[in-house]
Amino acid sequence: MIQIENISFNYAGSANKVFSNFSLQLSKNNIYGLLGKNGTGKSTLLYLISGLLHAHKGTITINGVEASRRCPEVLEETFIVPEEFELPDTTLEEYVSINSPFYPRFSREVLDSCLRDFELPTTLKLNSLSMGQKKKVFMSFALAAGTRLLLMDEPTNGLDIPSKAQFRRVVANHMTDDRMLIISTHQVHDVEQLLDHILILDNSRLLLNASVAELCEKYCFEYRQPGQPMGDVIYSEPSVQGNAVIAPRHEGMPETQLNLELLFDAVAKGTIHNA
Repeated sequence: MIQIENISFNYAGSANKVFSNFSLQLSKNNIYGLLGKNGTGKSTLLYLISGLLHAHKGTITINGVEASRRCPEVLEETFIVPEEFELPDTTLEEYVSINSPFYPRFSREVLDSCLRDFELPTTLKLNSLSMGQKKKVFMSFALAAGTRLLLMDEPTNGLDIPSKAQFRRVVANHMTDDRMLIISTHQVHDVEQLLDHILILDNSRLLLNASVAELCEKYCFEYRQPGQPMGDVIYSEPSVQGNAVIAPRHEGMPETQLNLELLFDAVAKGTIHNA
């Protein structure tokens, strides 16, 4: 669905390239986790995919159409939730009336369902909300828009702990097989239960590009107490629960739940690489 081919990009006034000859292919029916240290290009990549930024070289196509052209048929299938945004001084009804016509599959039923899951009323005044509430409303509208491509930049920033659980439930309830969601985040514990595929970015390098299924088939993520064997361990970190370890998973061993923070640290330190 998305083909990124040999793009290069740097911001005006900066000689440092965010991307240089960077390529990536993404497909529908996936929730991608886009991870990386601060300043490695995660947000920039989302804006390039959405067409709000233009690559200086190379191409980004969505279903064969260049994203930078901002064609109506691409825009009606794309929604981006930036980390920081403003909502107008209006009611939700007015906001929906003005903006929903841009999205042919917009569903008021989905919007109301998301708002209920976020414990918000379905009629409200946008400028009277807290930042966290505004984020919930905007994400609810994004899911209700029904676009095949949804981009979210740090969606759980500003949400309290119960709201983060609500966010996971809302997204899980409203993903469909024809959609793609890319979540850029450094709050890995907030989203690791949602993700199908992990992308770990370091500017023009993809340190890791693998599905969660592949990772859990290849590795065990577990805790070992002092005195337990460590000879097969690929990577470990001390924790209050013992040593958090990544080890090879052999045939017949039960599958373990992905520890995304541990995996990120192992990849960042060069212990685990792309296959």
